[in-house]
Amino acid sequence: MAIADSLVMELEREAATTRRVLERVPDDKLSWRPHPKSMSLGQLALHIAETPGFVADMASRSVYEVSPASFEQRAAASATELIPALEQSVNKAKTMLRGMDDGSAMSMWKAVQNGKEVFSAPRVGVVRTIMLNHWYHHRGQLSVYLRLLGVPVPSIYGPSADENPFA
Repeated sequence: MAIADSLVMELEREAATTRRVLERVPDDKLSWRPHPKSMSLGQLALHIAETPGFVADMASRSVYEVSPASFEQRAAASATELIPALEQSVNKAKTMLRGMDDGSAMSMWKAVQNGKEVFSAPRVGVVRTIMLNHWYHHRGQLSVYLRLLGVPVPSIYGPSADENPFA
């Protein structure tokens, strides 16, 4: 099995879980945030939906120019846009991963800012840490947002207080 094959399998499995979490996002609470420094629910949910595809675009290049000054986290205008955004994003990521052989997976990728390297890693490390681990981190944040809003939290890796897939 190629490196990319295992990543695609994980992406597909985790996309199903992410979908269950995003389906719970209440449309009437998209502007809600737990703290002034936190993303709004609409920003966080859209970020989660778009992460795999965004990182696929980023990781498909050998060098990625970081431009934090131009980065603004968009917010979902409606909860109905989250699942289509997730599906498009995951499809883009699967396409990129399926086109990656083991040699390109192990090739070095770097991020630069104003011509200076700020981060480098094998491309597979970028996929693992930024596409997948980063995605799971934010999905966990979203589950806390849902709990704080009184929305039943779905099972993610096992039972939640609201849902037991083993019962």
